[in-house]
Amino acid sequence: MTTLGDVLAALEAVYPPATAESWDAVGLVCGDRAEPVSRVLFCVDPAESTVDEAVEVGAQLLVAHHPLMLRGVTGVPADDPKGALVHRLIRSGVGLYTAHTNADVADPGVSDALADALGLRVTGPLVPAPEPHSRTGTGRIGELDHPEPLRDFARRVADALPATAWGVRAAGDPDRPIRRVAVCGGAGDSYLTAAARAGVDAYVTSDLRHHPAGEHLAAGGPALVDVAHWAGEWPWCEQAAHVVRTAFGGTVEVLVSTRRTDPWTVGVTSRTGGSQ
Repeated sequence: MTTLGDVLAALEAVYPPATAESWDAVGLVCGDRAEPVSRVLFCVDPAESTVDEAVEVGAQLLVAHHPLMLRGVTGVPADDPKGALVHRLIRSGVGLYTAHTNADVADPGVSDALADALGLRVTGPLVPAPEPHSRTGTGRIGELDHPEPLRDFARRVADALPATAWGVRAAGDPDRPIRRVAVCGGAGDSYLTAAARAGVDAYVTSDLRHHPAGEHLAAGGPALVDVAHWAGEWPWCEQAAHVVRTAFGGTVEVLVSTRRTDPWTVGVTSRTGGSQ
């Protein structure tokens, strides 16, 4: 019999909780480590739709990348949105576990999964971890087999990731050749300077802001490709699922949620083209 604790031990061997940032909230949110587990569902967000899915498929454990309660709470009343999810999970016999920044810096981790989805051969971290830590660091740098124009590379990114309402945006000369690429799963505009210093042709991440992006390009930085936060981290789900699948030789059924938890639901472009 495989227990919830057994599954968590396998995950924590690859994504050690001690490597998470000090502000992060990773680990077991609810659930009994002694309870048996035969089905696990992986997702990016522990949201109403993915909790519904876990209950519907009969999973005993939901593994999420994003924490449910990142900031401190003093209670989980059922009339609070997050409290309601905790109550539903417990009543349904479903545990919830999160691996966040510890999964970001792992080797392989979130950015490795993104790089692999884009067809990049990883050559190293974008921001190496300080010694003597054994973790690899934040983000990845990788290379395509052959250079391609930015417009084609943006299409490659869009085709590699799950669809979202506003898709993929790129900034820079559409004809710029792209071969060496930095990626950072999740919000990565704090690493714009690191991407520029790395000498890459393009930087793929999420949640880029207007002014930092414009200033980065004006300073001669690499082209930017902005993807939905949820879409950029979704490839990690299969990576983490593979950890459990391998550890238990198929005795634990592993599922990856395809329910879109990206908050944006409508994407519209102007019919008039707007002003330039």
